[in-house]
Amino acid sequence: MRPQREPVVTLRAVRVECIPDGRPADLPAGTPAQITQALGGSFTLWVEGQLMRLRGADADAIGKPVPAVDLAPAAPTDSGPEGVSSLVWQTLKTCYDPEIPVDIVELGLVYACEVLPMDDERFHVTIKMTLTAPGCGMGEAIADEVCDKVLAMPQVGEIDVHIVFDPPWDQSMMSEGALLTLGL
Repeated sequence: MRPQREPVVTLRAVRVECIPDGRPADLPAGTPAQITQALGGSFTLWVEGQLMRLRGADADAIGKPVPAVDLAPAAPTDSGPEGVSSLVWQTLKTCYDPEIPVDIVELGLVYACEVLPMDDERFHVTIKMTLTAPGCGMGEAIADEVCDKVLAMPQVGEIDVHIVFDPPWDQSMMSEGALLTLGL
């Protein structure tokens, strides 16, 4: 059974990213599309046989409000590295692969999250993550989303996101919940 798609029409010209190669494209006003998923603050659109990712900030282009993304609480119960690490992991669960309706943590794409104190009482976060395929052109977009969301946390002063391919990702890295969601 195919998931429901919501038909929309662009109300203004808007820049999107083509999936899976990540190249930018411009959709003119009046372009018919279908929303295939709206998760993590962005929209995946089906346009003339091509998947495209629309940033949540451009939601008005399809007549939608800017999505409110469920972010981690602003203050951890433990203000040390462990508490901030917990919040970072919660925040990572708001980042989605634009082709798959499962967050990057449940997909098993995040290999490591290191949180180290800085001199100004904030933290430096280093994330090691992978992609479902080495040639995935959406890697930069997903890494940018991770950076933006983690840097929005007041406790975080710096972030490095490293895309790695060792070990290579496979379906065995997915959580049981992700497997159930995808019917695997």
